[in-house]
Amino acid sequence: MRNLTEVSLKNKNLVWYFIVVIFFAGIFSYTKLGRMEDPSFTIRQMVVSVAWPGATASQMEEQVTDKIEKKLQDTPGLDYVKSFSRSGEAVIYVNLRDDIDNDKIRSTWLEVRNMVDDIKKDLPEGVYGPYYNDRFDDVYGSIYAITGDGYSYEEMREKAEKIRRILLTVDNVSKVELVGEQPEKIYIEASLDKLSELGISPQDIMQAVQTQQQMAPAGMIETQTDNVYLRLSGQFADVDMLKEMPINAGGKILRLADIAKVERRYVEPAEPKMFYNGKPAIGLAVSMEAGGNILTLGNNLQNTIEEVQKYIPTGLEINQVSNQPQVVKDSIDEFVGSLREAIIIVLAVSFLSLGLRTGMVVAGCIPLVILGVFVAMEALGIDLHKVSLGALIISLGLLVDDAIIAVEMMSVKLEEGLDRFSAACYAYKATAMPMLSGTLITCAGFIPVAFADGLASEFCSALFPVIAIALILSWIVSVMVAPLYGYKIIKVKVKKDEKGNVDPYQSKFYTFFRKILCYCLTHKK
Repeated sequence: MRNLTEVSLKNKNLVWYFIVVIFFAGIFSYTKLGRMEDPSFTIRQMVVSVAWPGATASQMEEQVTDKIEKKLQDTPGLDYVKSFSRSGEAVIYVNLRDDIDNDKIRSTWLEVRNMVDDIKKDLPEGVYGPYYNDRFDDVYGSIYAITGDGYSYEEMREKAEKIRRILLTVDNVSKVELVGEQPEKIYIEASLDKLSELGISPQDIMQAVQTQQQMAPAGMIETQTDNVYLRLSGQFADVDMLKEMPINAGGKILRLADIAKVERRYVEPAEPKMFYNGKPAIGLAVSMEAGGNILTLGNNLQNTIEEVQKYIPTGLEINQVSNQPQVVKDSIDEFVGSLREAIIIVLAVSFLSLGLRTGMVVAGCIPLVILGVFVAMEALGIDLHKVSLGALIISLGLLVDDAIIAVEMMSVKLEEGLDRFSAACYAYKATAMPMLSGTLITCAGFIPVAFADGLASEFCSALFPVIAIALILSWIVSVMVAPLYGYKIIKVKVKKDEKGNVDPYQSKFYTFFRKILCYCLTHKK
């Protein structure tokens, strides 16, 4: 292998150029890295829920749950199915194996939907659903609650929908969903006895309403430039128009309101509700797009909400329920603080053990390696989170080893009387391959984490690349940058013993260590 230290010292200006480029590129990459508390991973579970008002737990299990479970056994990649049945409700959990590829999960859930839809016709009449929930990968980092005294759910929903459209235009926003909304329906309730007296069947009322809602063609108007087609529409604009709809009862024309109760109310069974400080609320759950910076997203959302609050009607309030950007900021600040403390400890030990000038060389290598890791993380799409920062902390103690070994060997050779160039080149010949072997072996120890199957491996997927990049960069820096630093900074005197012979191992530490080593070798048993 060519002596990289010699190449570095013969091309100092080029190496200095790359040092400056990596320095600024690392700072730029750090500002562009996506930030989140935990790395993204795919949950291999789907929840299928079914409602049957009035049914007992045993009826739900026998007539609904068992049928769906039996069908779900044919799911490809199925691990197990778990269900819970109670009065009027059943919940079924479909879990896939950990070795299923992420690319196949969405298609599997689609197949589950198709299989369950195939047996809908076999379920008892009056069953609501099945309903599916497989979007566990959508993490709603920021949740806002809209409350208003004197406002109905529908009025709050209309305002929330307008705010939702505004939030969708914010940078890094992937999805905004409404939480706690209560859909409304128009219910027509009539007494069967009364209908029998009038000679009207419930089907007659249903047919009349459906016919009134239809749009019928009514001809065409020809113009010089175009043909205009006419359609008649009797669609209802509100509940009052529906109440005035005429019904033919044995030759008599009656209003629908005369024979039935017509009203708008919330659907039954009710959807899950949201409350904020004991008040009914409509929630806005905001999800960040993949690779986004949640801290930037938090600032953008805050500015947008402040603008929206200026124009909302009196009585309506927008309250923040969940502030994940602040949680992530505190978490990242904590890990960055730990990284900072680890760097300080390493530098302190380096200065105390190696001396001021040699310690300065090691101190100059640490930020260069870390900034280089940030550049690689941005190129590979690795975000800044607990796992990636933890990997940096783990590799910190390892990445200074190569620089210390190279610089210490250079110092020893300078103390033996070699010139700076020769001392640096000798350090490469003596230490480069052993350091590279140690680096590669350490990286190899994390390979099982990188290629293992399962949820835990997916969660820790950033561990191997970050550590491997940090250690390989530390080796490159130790053989090309550290000798360049040492060439400029390190100044030592040739050490001689009492007889005048050159011997760099005359310090108190080496003398003490030599006595201990000799004692151990002479007392092996």
